[in-house]
Amino acid sequence: MIFIEPDFCQFLYCRQQRIGIYTYLAGYGKRISVALMKVKLGAPCWPEKTINTEFLYSVNIMTITLPSIKTAANILCGVVLAATLVSGVSARELRLASGLPPLHPAHDPLYTDFQELLPEYSNGNLSGRLFGTEITTLGNMRAAILSGMVEVGLFLPSYFPADLPNFNLVGDLSMMGHRNPQVTAAAMTEYVVTCDDCQSEFKKLGVVYTNSHANPYSLLTTAPVTKPEDLEGLRLRTATPQHARWVEAMGGKAVTMTTGEAFEALSQRVIDGTVTSISDVISFNLGEVISHITLLDMGTFHSLANHSVKNNVWQGLSVDDREALMKASIVANVRTTARWVEMVEEGKSVARENGLKIIEPSETLIASTDEFKTQDLVTAAASSEERFDIVGAEEKIARFDALLNKWERLIAESEGSEEAIVALYESEILSKVDPTTYGL
Repeated sequence: MIFIEPDFCQFLYCRQQRIGIYTYLAGYGKRISVALMKVKLGAPCWPEKTINTEFLYSVNIMTITLPSIKTAANILCGVVLAATLVSGVSARELRLASGLPPLHPAHDPLYTDFQELLPEYSNGNLSGRLFGTEITTLGNMRAAILSGMVEVGLFLPSYFPADLPNFNLVGDLSMMGHRNPQVTAAAMTEYVVTCDDCQSEFKKLGVVYTNSHANPYSLLTTAPVTKPEDLEGLRLRTATPQHARWVEAMGGKAVTMTTGEAFEALSQRVIDGTVTSISDVISFNLGEVISHITLLDMGTFHSLANHSVKNNVWQGLSVDDREALMKASIVANVRTTARWVEMVEEGKSVARENGLKIIEPSETLIASTDEFKTQDLVTAAASSEERFDIVGAEEKIARFDALLNKWERLIAESEGSEEAIVALYESEILSKVDPTTYGL
């Protein structure tokens, strides 16, 4: 649709992407703007003759200033003509968002590589437009996906314990995470893909699950921690309930906040440390506000739904394109988990360069932590059954443990390369997924 509105702009090209969501190009004198616009569901595209259309919000993507109004008009008309000619044959462009800053591995490569792989695996049928944190953050991702502003996004189920209790039963067991995060990622992915209760939860939430990556966690603090008694009284930021229970068991105080909030909290001494990836020394500049890194194995963070697809978007894809999306997601997943491991080593190097001390935990601290891990599985099962009425929690945890053992063996027997791990995902998981019914 093309509109002429002299009081507003010289020209406007508007195309519906979803119900209530439009892409528009507007010319303002010498300027051309490209944006997404959200209007009230069921309302016509503004500025049609219905002047009272409820205009909810718009997100500017790009503005270009040209030498003259004539140049701007010619360019816009060319774009409109091209869009009109190819609208029936162009690739399905998905709106993607990680909700994270560019340096974060869950953005690059998780989303940057996914964007690049979509056209390759779909034979050009799918492409992606990747938006930054100006569109949405992790905390707002659920609303962004449900509104349709984002069609594929990084979803953190731990933010929604009541909506995804079966996923979070094992997603929250961070300290079960294998020392090789590729093992944890694959086990978590197979568990959720084959978990009927988990699938039902995602369906009710309006998204389709693809896979989960994993990143190894350690202890970053403003004071040295080598013994159990060093933890007494420390206020530590945690990301999962199990890490929080560990902090409390060691005599500390667990504080819940996002990773992005940790920098400010550490700089203001609101907290004394954080249980997180050493890579956050780089990703979130934590090297500026901590003094010590304790190489204590805190498992992995794997409560992640990497490329969560809005359900009606998934339904609208062909079977071949669903398979292509899953394959692209798996490859990006494996690369991301590998990148986390690389960034841990890079984080250590940056820490040393900045004078931070990297220390080993004492045998006593290791033993106390191992004892906690064993005892806490009973606590986790009982808590989930009591709080969320999960049936058979102990059996479900045991199944996840069995999958960890299975993937430890499979990856150990493989070359361990990206290609080898992706091939294992295809043979052990994707081959057992029916794309005609999965997620529907």
